Amino acid sequence: MVLTGHSLGRNKFEQLLKQGRLPKDINASYKIMRRIEAEELGLDASEMVVTSTRQEIEEQWGLYDGFDLKLERKLRVRRQRGVSCFGRYMPRMVVIPPGMDFSYVTTQDTMGGDTDLKSLIGNDRTQSKRNLPPMWSEVMRFFTNPHKPTILALSRPDPKKNVTTLLKAFGECQPLRELANMTLILGNRDDIEDMSNSSSVVLTTVLKLIDKYDLYGQVAYPKHHKQSDVPDIYRLAAKTKGVFINPALVEPFGLTIIEAAAYGLPVVATKNGGPVDILKALNNGLLVDPHDQNAIADALLKLLADKNMWSECRKNGLKNIHRFSWPEHCRNYLSHVEHSRNRHPNSHLEIMTIPGEPLSDSLRDVEDFSLRFSTEGDFKLNAELDAVTRQKKLIEAITQKASFNGNASVTHSPGRRQMLFVIAADCYDSDGNTTETFQAIIKNVMKAAGLSLGLGRVGFILVTGSSLGETMEAIRRCTVNIEDFDAIVCNSGSELYFPWRDMVADGDYEAHVEYRWPGENVRSVVPRVARAEDGAEDDIVGFVDASSSRCQSYSIKPGAETRKVDNIRQRLRMRGFRCNLVYTRAGSRLNVVPSFASRIQALRYLSIRWGIDLSKMVVFVGEKGDTDYEDLLVGLHKTLILRGSVMYGSEKLLHGEDAFKREDVVPPDSPNIAYIEESYEPQDLSAALKAIKIK
Repeated sequence: MVLTGHSLGRNKFEQLLKQGRLPKDINASYKIMRRIEAEELGLDASEMVVTSTRQEIEEQWGLYDGFDLKLERKLRVRRQRGVSCFGRYMPRMVVIPPGMDFSYVTTQDTMGGDTDLKSLIGNDRTQSKRNLPPMWSEVMRFFTNPHKPTILALSRPDPKKNVTTLLKAFGECQPLRELANMTLILGNRDDIEDMSNSSSVVLTTVLKLIDKYDLYGQVAYPKHHKQSDVPDIYRLAAKTKGVFINPALVEPFGLTIIEAAAYGLPVVATKNGGPVDILKALNNGLLVDPHDQNAIADALLKLLADKNMWSECRKNGLKNIHRFSWPEHCRNYLSHVEHSRNRHPNSHLEIMTIPGEPLSDSLRDVEDFSLRFSTEGDFKLNAELDAVTRQKKLIEAITQKASFNGNASVTHSPGRRQMLFVIAADCYDSDGNTTETFQAIIKNVMKAAGLSLGLGRVGFILVTGSSLGETMEAIRRCTVNIEDFDAIVCNSGSELYFPWRDMVADGDYEAHVEYRWPGENVRSVVPRVARAEDGAEDDIVGFVDASSSRCQSYSIKPGAETRKVDNIRQRLRMRGFRCNLVYTRAGSRLNVVPSFASRIQALRYLSIRWGIDLSKMVVFVGEKGDTDYEDLLVGLHKTLILRGSVMYGSEKLLHGEDAFKREDVVPPDSPNIAYIEESYEPQDLSAALKAIKIK
């Protein structure tokens, strides 16, 4: 996975805090803690992270638990020397500036001369205007003295763009007002009242500041401009020997700075974000603290008053601008991707079809199909095809790549299923033991399937946080056969078994989830980072009977205080360990599994492997559950919540006070979620299935 971040959540959060906003208010407005965790998950999965600037690595990604620059360098050196990293991993950060098209910049733009400008602002302004851009007249009509250099700011009217601080800096600096005019290009508007609230507030404040400092005749703020007018706006500022300014609180990159440089405009830019690297490469301007209006005024005054400095910055920008061209960007990007490929060569599966074995649309002998297939030709997974056609095409693609083991006696075929019923109710008592409700739910769900659809059309999957042995023991207490299940997912999604194949584990799934799994290396670390600060050593101890090669399981002493999942994950990430953590069995056990392993990911895997669309899955859960419970509620599948079926859950051990809440993840009015009121008899389940249009 190659990740390119944009306007990162942690950096945005820091800037909003500097504005005096409270963390709770920020999260309520932007759900920013959920966004930050999504970015952390992106780091967990990424082989390479593309950044626009070096500053983005150090001051933006460096804010994340999942990336530490010093540790990344140490681990890289160890890998290069062939020394073990003991399961620790940091993604590789590479700086690749975005590419730009400079074909629209003409030779005339990069040359000096102000002939066009004189024809616009000369004594007879009606002369020789026929060939001049209309936008020039639109801007110049605001100015009492159009001969002055222009300070140009171009952005949308967003509080983050910090235009009001720029206007205050201009209004309160008399030497700057005497020396220059200012042009503010702030999007398009017909009526400020019709704009979004934040844009309306910014523009209203701009007009009030112009009035407060009496800047009429000195500030242009045209209502409309087209995208095709933007080059003309830059040209006009350059011909007046003006300066471009980007005073944003944070600028992830700063394409407008490069555009300005392409037209020969020196720049003043925020020191927060991409402009740091851009100005280092172009050497065509000054950096400022966007919160310091005096520093902004001083930088503008310095560039405008010193003509030698202005000329030098203009010349440097034009000379170095090729470093941000599209060809340069593409060369860099492909070079880094190729380097990553060389570090991780693909292992291709040898495909051998047994002579005489017919290929079937129903995915017969599906147990040996691999996910390693390609769909060549006209098949477009996310394009024009509807769900039914897409599913058929996907099945055909898998079938064409099928690998058979020659076992003619195997006739079970999950690919024939029209629906999959997933039992994910975490029914434990206060001690973490499986209750009789668990067996009742299994029996009643199977009976309801027969009433609603007919048993042959429905497949059953059991997903649980328990070990395989514990799951088998719980099923033995039911009056159902283990072979009635198409798949059993154990140990919080780290293991996948097929009962109809004598409980054989899925080798492809194992190979998939082991990516970046630290294995034994994380075993001794977890108890140290999971127990509470004043906890005893035996509060959390390894539970060998439930552990496996892809699941480190730990037993929690009754009454012991342990850290929440968010906190443990943070501590492991900071040490370079990429893991998924799940409290199960009413908080009496902690499972540490690979990042790519989870109950919901196992269902998605089976959806692709068996060619059954996720919308054809129904997940049965309780009102409470393991700490991965939230993941089971969202997605394309249907979810039936059985009220009263689960008395003790582990969700209190999931999030800390400052983390995102369930309502930030699970839409309260989701059409895919339905409830059954404290009854899960077969007829009640059947009625609930019909209510969510499962029939």
